[in-house]
Amino acid sequence: MVMPKTPLLTVDCVVRDARGRILLVTRANSPFRGRLALPGGFVNRDESVEDACRREVKEETGLTLNRLRLVGVYSDPGRDPRGPTCSVAFFASVRAGTVKGGDDARDAAWVADWKSANLAFDHRDIITDALRLY
Repeated sequence: MVMPKTPLLTVDCVVRDARGRILLVTRANSPFRGRLALPGGFVNRDESVEDACRREVKEETGLTLNRLRLVGVYSDPGRDPRGPTCSVAFFASVRAGTVKGGDDARDAAWVADWKSANLAFDHRDIITDALRLY
């Protein structure tokens, strides 16, 4: 049996602090190197999307999360210039940790004025949807 070529599965996470700021990372790699983005990344074959979300946030920001809440699924074929991806997006607050960029994030920080930032991918839409829901 030939397996179909399908979009790659990714996760993104909107993390908001008590002051209403959004956690964003500065991308260290292409595409969108140097631009702000939500923490997230590719799901490994041996993990759930929830586990991938927690892992990516921990790797890129140093933070552990409280309960994940589903924001939505983002699957526009053009959302990633590397090729089709399907991202499951979550919303969460911080359980513990200190913000520090790591892995493929050059930096991580709380951003109050995310609306004026030049965000990567479709992350503005994801943040807007998350804040509308939660």
